[in-house]
Amino acid sequence: MSAHAWRSKPVAQDVGYPDEEALRHVLQKLETLPGLVTPVEIERLRTQLATVADGQAFLLQCGDCAELFSYCNPSQIEAKIKVTLLMSLIIIYGARLPVVRVGRFAGQYAKPRSKPTEVVEMPDGTKKEVLSFRGDNVNGLGIDERTPDPQRLLMAYFHAAATLNYVRGCLSSGIADLHAPHSWNFQHVHDEGLQQQYAQIIDAITDALDFMHTVGADPGASTPVLNTVDYFSSHEGLMLEYEQALTHETSKGIYNLSAHTVWIGDRTRQLDGAHVEFFKQIRNPVGVKVGPSMSPAELVDILEALNPNLEKGRVTLISRYGASKIADLLPSHIQAVQLSRHAGTVVWCCDPMHGNTIASPTNPKVKTRVFSDVVAELTKSMEIHASMNSRLGGVHLELTGDEGVTECIGGSMELSEADLSRRYLTHCDPRLNYEQSLDIAFIISQILRSQRLGTNDSTTLVQALSQQ
Repeated sequence: MSAHAWRSKPVAQDVGYPDEEALRHVLQKLETLPGLVTPVEIERLRTQLATVADGQAFLLQCGDCAELFSYCNPSQIEAKIKVTLLMSLIIIYGARLPVVRVGRFAGQYAKPRSKPTEVVEMPDGTKKEVLSFRGDNVNGLGIDERTPDPQRLLMAYFHAAATLNYVRGCLSSGIADLHAPHSWNFQHVHDEGLQQQYAQIIDAITDALDFMHTVGADPGASTPVLNTVDYFSSHEGLMLEYEQALTHETSKGIYNLSAHTVWIGDRTRQLDGAHVEFFKQIRNPVGVKVGPSMSPAELVDILEALNPNLEKGRVTLISRYGASKIADLLPSHIQAVQLSRHAGTVVWCCDPMHGNTIASPTNPKVKTRVFSDVVAELTKSMEIHASMNSRLGGVHLELTGDEGVTECIGGSMELSEADLSRRYLTHCDPRLNYEQSLDIAFIISQILRSQRLGTNDSTTLVQALSQQ
């Protein structure tokens, strides 16, 4: 095995740097820096994802579409942590399962593009063709910042390190302490019904902790499981030079220390390509986006390439079809895995966001997502898996913890197309806002609770939110 084997393969979505010598110096510097995560942490995630594959835990993977360096600040990092913790608390309550939390953060700086250039309008009204924005670790949003700059790879490392450091500090300082759930910020939620459901969950958790304390089963603040949680990092493994520079070989194997887990996107999953070759070599658990263009046979071939030893939880299949296509495509992919030797080893995860991106009817330049489409794909995925004796083990969401964001239409806030201009902040794909994220958590919680108890009491909530 060689971590450098990918260099002999064609590289999709490659970046052309005008100064190759400057790139070489940056990569040499990155190779001398400590890993952003540790092999021990990666192994812990591998173990937890194996429990997800066994149906003994649920995967919640969420965060920004395109992370910017400017998001590396205390308020936005805390907001992401808090919305993730709230969502996982809601899911735990309904599913009665542990939640494995994986953030799209501390490295989600690169974005694939369907076209290398785009036409922009200049201040004087003329149009100019420029290189597409490829993410903060490649180039800048400004028209005069579009030339790829290798120094941005170093900036990506240090912003990721600062983000991870602050996340770890928050978690060790009690931000996830279940002994004080009322201290978690819920002020963004204005829908009275949603507030009541959340309050009921908080009351139930508080009652349970009080009971444990009363009977002496809760030692209090010295119990780590009640005071903190694991929160792993992830990003799309797009920039292979960056990933390679942070890859270290140990006696146990080759680890990519840029994140706990990385995934292959729909544009870079070529079986004979550099990305698949790189992912084959690392011990990290890996994800693969599974969309309409992937055939069932190709899916099995990718599993054979990435997981020849049939390690449980090694590969997470992140399905993303679109609400109108999932019923036609997901069953054949599930069946292909079930009939292969990989049956029971994968984690199935639903990404109900990417296949449901549309242009705003009144402003085609603005991308949005309709909340009811997101709900439709998610609930249909859960239904199809259950009907085929399969298991949806997780959800993959683009969301923000920032207050008052208006990028997706619908949800319990009943955002309309007219609201998009109010606080549209994303520089790439539209994200669920704080309240819409909790709407999704309640839906997942209610459906998993219904499946666990064999009831249909999730129907009312799902129908209500699907109509918003």
